[in-house]
Amino acid sequence: MEFGLSSEQRMLQDAVTRYLAEQSPLRHVRDIAAAAKPYCPDVAAGLADLGVPGVIIPAEFGGIGLGLLEAALVAEALGHGVAPAHFAAAHVMAPLAIMLGGSDAQRRAWLPKLASGEATAAVAVSQSVERRDGSGVVAKDGWLDGTALFVLDAADAALFVVADNAAALHLVAADAAGLTQIPLTTIDKTRSVGELRLTGVKADPLPVGGAATTRRIIDAGRIMLAADILGAGAAMIEQAVAYAGTRVQFGRPIGSFQAVKHMCADMAAALEPCRSLVWYAAHAFDHAPDEASLMACHAKSHLSEVGRFVARTSTEVHGGMGFTDLAGLHYWFKRIGLDRQLLGGPELLRNEAARLQGWIAG
Repeated sequence: MEFGLSSEQRMLQDAVTRYLAEQSPLRHVRDIAAAAKPYCPDVAAGLADLGVPGVIIPAEFGGIGLGLLEAALVAEALGHGVAPAHFAAAHVMAPLAIMLGGSDAQRRAWLPKLASGEATAAVAVSQSVERRDGSGVVAKDGWLDGTALFVLDAADAALFVVADNAAALHLVAADAAGLTQIPLTTIDKTRSVGELRLTGVKADPLPVGGAATTRRIIDAGRIMLAADILGAGAAMIEQAVAYAGTRVQFGRPIGSFQAVKHMCADMAAALEPCRSLVWYAAHAFDHAPDEASLMACHAKSHLSEVGRFVARTSTEVHGGMGFTDLAGLHYWFKRIGLDRQLLGGPELLRNEAARLQGWIAG
């Protein structure tokens, strides 16, 4: 079987890539990273004009109604442009949670707002991936208490999708009484991560699916993060090759030296096969659900390792220049680093994949 992208899928990805190149170049990313919030409403508004917030939301709720593969193509473009904008949680995981687990009333209330970009949603499911001491959310009779760490796309969210200790999902309004939001500082200044402290917070439980719905949105989030790494890695390779062609040493461009050629070739050889892995993981999510969790683990764990190799090697091609703010490589380097850890690092994902295969006890 020949598996490739349609002209419409390529047009979608190209549109996002061109928009970011024109409206969010490196100098803009640098300005946003230096600001107090790692999120740019202007970039978000432009992405909304392209229909990005509604990419997976059905047309009946104002979205485009595409699949997870199209969402992965958008995520790849956002990673390539190291975009200071929400996506994986706000525009994939949160709407998917409401679509799969929400009531008709919850869908009507939130999906049109999310599709238009009028509102954004953050997702707090990290405790369902790996529980940390002092974290966790207890649900009782529609009320939530506890702490949720590493809330994705937290800045300016109007809605939080929160998993409790039993992996059931709840909707919590950002202005709910008893809810305290705390921004978390990470190495990536282009992404918004937060902490929620809940003390007697009134929640609106999602009635369908329970832990199965949580499992699905975590799979989707992992695929989006893998696609983001893919885009970021491709951008770093492009920059390394361009620099090697212009940097002159001993009277010759360094790209003419065999060692540098090998470094660039090794990066390309490692990253390019990952494209089909991400594509198939996204395809499996929609069309081969029995494989979805396993492929999500494979895609994110492998991209995490390859992304780290590409980030390190492309920086080495730049030599000492690669560590400077002037080069700007560190924005992609740190984005890959954060993506590697969100929703589970590669070691945890490999253990999870082994449990799914029955190779180790769960």
